[in-house]
Amino acid sequence: MKDIKEFISQNKDEMYKILMDLCLIPAPSHFEHQRAEYCKNWLSGIGAKGVYIDEALNVIFPINCDESGEITVIVAHTDTVFPDTDPLPCKDDGEKIHSPGVGDDTACVAQLLITAKYFVENNITPQKGIMFVCNSCEEGLGNLKGTRQIFKDFEGRIAKFISFDAALGHVSDTCVGSHRYEVEVLTEGGHSFGAFGNNNAIAKLAEIVSEIYKIEVTKKEGTKTTYNVGTINGGTSVNTIAQNAKMLCEYRSDDYECLEFMKEKFQKIFESARSEKVVVNVTNVGDRPCGNIEQSKIDNLKALICPIIEETTGKEVLCRSSSTDCNIPLSLGVPALCIGTRTGNGAHTRDEWVDKASMIPGLEIAIKTSCALGEV
Repeated sequence: MKDIKEFISQNKDEMYKILMDLCLIPAPSHFEHQRAEYCKNWLSGIGAKGVYIDEALNVIFPINCDESGEITVIVAHTDTVFPDTDPLPCKDDGEKIHSPGVGDDTACVAQLLITAKYFVENNITPQKGIMFVCNSCEEGLGNLKGTRQIFKDFEGRIAKFISFDAALGHVSDTCVGSHRYEVEVLTEGGHSFGAFGNNNAIAKLAEIVSEIYKIEVTKKEGTKTTYNVGTINGGTSVNTIAQNAKMLCEYRSDDYECLEFMKEKFQKIFESARSEKVVVNVTNVGDRPCGNIEQSKIDNLKALICPIIEETTGKEVLCRSSSTDCNIPLSLGVPALCIGTRTGNGAHTRDEWVDKASMIPGLEIAIKTSCALGEV
């Protein structure tokens, strides 16, 4: 096999080109078609066999994944938080690549593709089945659709799961669960002068928001719980008492009991806002589960992966909780880790950037991790 550092030196410019290409392809959750086609065509172009796009828009490249053996799934997600359907701006200033979504998670997709190339170019058949996946719908209301589809299609066969989706040197070993709601308020409304005194949907929704922000989250030791109102809209005009208003809100926790506590609090607030003249419609638009796994399984996976990261970076791994594609496997008892492979700043903003140099050790971690998991 070609030396990993030599391979990286020969392929780093291609990795940056892939990243720039992908940044110019818009990919809101549920609309990753163009990026999926790019990834599939690129993999097929380097000689990868059996690559396909599934019904959830996951790009799947299986290696030694027969019909019965165990599989290790390695993913990086193609979608971004941005709703744009036109190409997003992208700039390489020599040290950094700037683009919305460049780090979360497009840089990791580029690294995943180059990692797959290492396997193809060296004609590696891992002893344990490896499945490289450029997956869909990790962000926001994507609700982890891509990963859910993988676990549906390969039910009972996935032994380990790795996601490249974090800052270099960081590992997420605990998942943050969340419930997300669209809340719609409907009232009679009317003319702002002639019907003054009628219920205003915006005012009623504002009351709900105010009550949410009075919640005191649980202080259970070793856990973190949060809530947020992310968007709000409604009304007709400045001189109209609003008949309708909507918002998207969520709460999160890395503990199941705390998540249930927040669920009860939110439901009471929604119910108390209802009356004969105020309709409150609540729709669950996102449900990310907490973990349900023996800690020893996580520790065993960390014992394999963390030394690779520490040897490559020269620093101790920083572990934390987060909400990622790993929520699904961890909720099903499958050991999973979310691994960082790049540094940058501005995630989930239009000023996001990635440090190009950081992607080199990140790619080394990605390749060595994949080889270790496949027992190459």
